[in-house]
Amino acid sequence: MVLNKLVSNYIKLVDFLADFLGKDAEVVLHDLTNLENSIVAIRNGYISGREIGSPATDLALKIMKSVKYNAVDYLSDYKGISKFKKTLKSATYIIKEEDNTIVGMLCINMDVEKAFKMREYLDAMLDFENDKADDERVLETFSKSAYELTFDNIYKVVGKFEVPPERMDQNEKIRVIDLLNEEGTFLIKGAVSETAKALKVSEATIYRYLSKIKKK
Repeated sequence: MVLNKLVSNYIKLVDFLADFLGKDAEVVLHDLTNLENSIVAIRNGYISGREIGSPATDLALKIMKSVKYNAVDYLSDYKGISKFKKTLKSATYIIKEEDNTIVGMLCINMDVEKAFKMREYLDAMLDFENDKADDERVLETFSKSAYELTFDNIYKVVGKFEVPPERMDQNEKIRVIDLLNEEGTFLIKGAVSETAKALKVSEATIYRYLSKIKKK
């Protein structure tokens, strides 16, 4: 595995932070030049069920896709959800080259299940609510494989619609493709094929819809 040189400078921080924060804190280093196998260092991976070689998260894809993150150095105190449905309190430091190209992320995911049992004493610490609209809130889910990441993204978006894929009209399917494109789903290899299966259309149709979206 060829590791981005700048990202490699953060490897020692993974052990440092994990040793300091303890067993309830997962510390992860992503090399985003390889989205399908982006995790290059991880401690306490049992918290999210991931390991070295696992893919980037849906939030990582958004950060890569959206220009609004070019001016952001880090995200802090947002809500994460592990594959075991545990609630995590998370933070991400965005690693950038001198030209502002995003190449990696150093992430901390704190298992706060124990704290929830003491919620009346820790409400301030565990309050993820804010004044932003629902579609602007930061929410991140964790996947163990590139296939799982793609599958989760597709069915998360499809689930927002009131009708199943086989009953969607063309405009609804194009809207699904548009949302998936905004989420950065198509940055993952094989996403077009999985989306075609989910929407009951051909891969050629997915590419045609993407072409329409880009023209708009």
